Amino acid sequence: MGEKTPLLYIVAGEPSGDALGARLIRALKTATNGGIRIEGVGGPLMIAEGLNSQFPMDELSVMGLLEVLPHARRIMGRMREAAEAVDTLSPDAVITIDSPGFAHGFVTRIKNSGVKKIHYVAPTVWAWRKNRVHKFKRHFDHLLCLLPFEPEYFQAVGLDATFVGHSVIESGIEDADTDAFRQRWAIPPDGPLLAILPGSRKGEVTRHVDPFREAVARLARKHPGLTCVMPAVPHLEGLLADLTRSWPTKLISVTEETERHAAMRTADAALAASGTVSLELALAETPMVIAYRMNPITHWLVRRMVSIDYASLLNIIAVRAGAAPAIPERLQTDCLPEKLSEDLDRLLGPPGRDQVQALKPWLNALKPASGLPSSQEAARVILNGIGYPHKP
Repeated sequence: MGEKTPLLYIVAGEPSGDALGARLIRALKTATNGGIRIEGVGGPLMIAEGLNSQFPMDELSVMGLLEVLPHARRIMGRMREAAEAVDTLSPDAVITIDSPGFAHGFVTRIKNSGVKKIHYVAPTVWAWRKNRVHKFKRHFDHLLCLLPFEPEYFQAVGLDATFVGHSVIESGIEDADTDAFRQRWAIPPDGPLLAILPGSRKGEVTRHVDPFREAVARLARKHPGLTCVMPAVPHLEGLLADLTRSWPTKLISVTEETERHAAMRTADAALAASGTVSLELALAETPMVIAYRMNPITHWLVRRMVSIDYASLLNIIAVRAGAAPAIPERLQTDCLPEKLSEDLDRLLGPPGRDQVQALKPWLNALKPASGLPSSQEAARVILNGIGYPHKP
């Protein structure tokens, strides 16, 4: 590539992908001494790293087989728009982050056949729809995997795949100052603090707020002085404020990343919608209950395609290793206030500490063998793939 400054087009479609993309951009800039250009689509974290997002990322943050239908025309329009930008810019590589539905629709609309296509976050073919390995083989040149057992599924069909680790491990959440957080928000040192994380998408939040609220009301009767903190994603702050006006305890809402991390680290326990946040809570050493509800028809369809029994990644890793799952999961019709409050009550006692210890080996399994932080390992693989010299 000589002296040419490489150009990468990076696309993320939801908040967890935005966090991955921001760490990746930071690592790419470090590895090239800033000698790299980034275009694409992302959220506030990627924008903070210098991305000029082509359109708002939250237009793509729709999850569910039925939920996406009302937005299908707009999303397909954005697929075409992003593909046209790639054809115009002719980047050295396109990197799509998670959101496989959008990623496939986007890359298949790219007419420039010479652009290298990399997908970051392997699809969970080990959990459902195993034949997707062939679809990824057709559409992508390389896959960056977050889990150590994933590459073999794709290498078996001839698709290059590399385990790069999970970048949430490098979030720094374990270094958050808990004493300072309690002081800032006037929370007594011995006052029970519960983190509430109802999701990062509008649909998730609206489905979870009611059972979460009732679970907290039940828990507060057994734990006087209970305070709740809600580490919210910024684009849902207004919605959450409206939905939690009648909250049964004192409720603190925080959106800035370092404050969100401090909230999770300070909390004595957490009630969270299934997602990447479960890894953040495990890193924060905060015992958790995972819950999730989806559209009943979507759930009926998904259950007929899924071949695993657990939703949280650390439970899945534990069970694959022959160990018992450590995180209580309350999914769909089991996501009931009385069960959530009972689980949380237990975790506010010694079983909470037991959970924290049980999760540590599964967190370590998410680190790449190179010893590099995950984002740096991903940046190394990408830069090697486009033939660009960089710092090791």
